[in-house]
Amino acid sequence: MQTEIINQLGDELYDCLTNCRVVAPLTERHPSITIEDAYAIQQRLNGRRLAAGECIIGKKIGVTSKVVMNMLGVFQPDFGILTNGMVYNEGEAITAASLIQPKAEGEIAFILKRDLTGPGIAAADVLAATEGVMACFEIVDSRIKDWKIKIQDTVADNASCGVFVLGDRLVDPRQVDFDGCGMILEKNGEIVATGAGAAALGSPLNSVAWLANTLGKLGIGLKAGEVILSGSLAAMIPAQAGDALRVTIGGIGGCSVRFV
Repeated sequence: MQTEIINQLGDELYDCLTNCRVVAPLTERHPSITIEDAYAIQQRLNGRRLAAGECIIGKKIGVTSKVVMNMLGVFQPDFGILTNGMVYNEGEAITAASLIQPKAEGEIAFILKRDLTGPGIAAADVLAATEGVMACFEIVDSRIKDWKIKIQDTVADNASCGVFVLGDRLVDPRQVDFDGCGMILEKNGEIVATGAGAAALGSPLNSVAWLANTLGKLGIGLKAGEVILSGSLAAMIPAQAGDALRVTIGGIGGCSVRFV
């Protein structure tokens, strides 16, 4: 794909982000778009965010669980960046009108104490490099109309990242059963989804290792101090103004968010 088109599409997605509007799927308008093209578009989009004053504070892995793969019709993981303009703290309110078509995912956030640079990173390396973990929400959002996405669409759109909410405590990762930890997601006081750590590529540790190895091939590392969102443990839950959500993950803690 020509650089001019890549830049045009990245600018278009940035305009959608800042003006809360949607566009037709990129894959419908450019059927030959590759995943490599899509990451180039993502880089243009994120470059616009950084030029506007945001800074990178972490990275996210998307489409890690089978239930989300089936919901979206996307069957491989992807990644995006997290900026300081995306983060909310436990219990803070999110203005629903600042997003387009948000959905909430219950996840485990990793806070790194050491750099992780692939290839060759295994789950044990992730554990050793992690300062602590916490429950979190990723509020995914799509600039693509009606979430009609293929892998290239979501990759280009910064892995459909909207904002994220960090939980109420940081836990020593050596005390966590990452494969077996159960998750309960409540919406307005009712349980709407359940899951377990194993939903994220068999273990959230595997998800972070996948990210480190995938980025390592591109000459990019995960940095000490970064927040890494390791992927949804259950289905995505639509959210709108008036909703209050809470996720609880066994052995880790909880995270709450409300939409106004």
